[in-house]
Amino acid sequence: MAWDVRAANGIWLPQAGWWLDARTATPRAIVSHAHSDHVARHKELVCSPPTARILRERLPGRRLEHVLPYGRMEPLTLDTAVSLHPAGHILGSSMVQLHHERGTLLYTGDFKLKPSLAAEACAPPRSDVLIMETTFGLPKYVFPPREETIGRMITFCRETVAGGAVPVLYCYSLGKSQEVLMALAPAGLPVMLHPAAVRLTRVYEQLGWRFPPYREFMPDSAAGHIVICPPPHNGGGLLRHLPARRTAVVSGWALDSSATYRNRTDAAFPLSDHADYPELLELVELVQPKLVYTVHGFAREFAATLRARGVEAWALGGDNQLELFTPPGKISPSPH
Repeated sequence: MAWDVRAANGIWLPQAGWWLDARTATPRAIVSHAHSDHVARHKELVCSPPTARILRERLPGRRLEHVLPYGRMEPLTLDTAVSLHPAGHILGSSMVQLHHERGTLLYTGDFKLKPSLAAEACAPPRSDVLIMETTFGLPKYVFPPREETIGRMITFCRETVAGGAVPVLYCYSLGKSQEVLMALAPAGLPVMLHPAAVRLTRVYEQLGWRFPPYREFMPDSAAGHIVICPPPHNGGGLLRHLPARRTAVVSGWALDSSATYRNRTDAAFPLSDHADYPELLELVELVQPKLVYTVHGFAREFAATLRARGVEAWALGGDNQLELFTPPGKISPSPH
């Protein structure tokens, strides 16, 4: 049996009847991690134990959960099994491997090969077919060493406090806030977190993670503190209480020269929870797939890069419909 895979509202596996990272509610979905653009109110889902716990905090409600520890293989359908493997993106993030008598398929979700301060180490298995995210799929996206970026971020915070202002670091509440909190430990400055980040950091702590001291944001006592806050469009107006402040965005997109202008910040630091371009290439070497499909970001460009390197690779998206576990020579991918 060949696998029919379609990219639209996530990745749809019609013959199995399951979605991968569907963005709207579906009967059955495998959820790679708990970021809001990868989950919805599904009736039935498969995910890792940390993802299940985070979803109960972020998306409460009744559903059937199949909580699958890393590395354990469980039946998904009569002829297909599933296993989850650490993706290194945020706590609980998973690569999804499907096992069939015709071969294996690995879906990365969002991932990072370099070690994270607040996530499990990435452990991609080998697979016959690979569906991979390519958010930073251009050669210009090469992140500097983490220690260098953290050092610059700490210097920014210390200089801001010394100048009488409050340093504000824009970080999403899940994943990035916890990583930056860990990274700031050498700064020797007290840290305040946005209330949403506090709730999720406490979930991490319930799951066994330990962090440097922090407090929930209080505008009247923020002087002398570093404030970790979501970006302004979802920060809830918190910053209007801090007239004396300097802001910085913490994102892989900080490598773009327009990052500070686009985010209206004083600085930008390229600390990412995604793989950069060299890591994308490294993943393909680790997985050793016969066939690669790319999704998100610079999917077409990265697929072309792989083809130039002798790897069968095509961007998956739009109305593109492809069969997996079929010899690559029989596939006619859309030229678009």
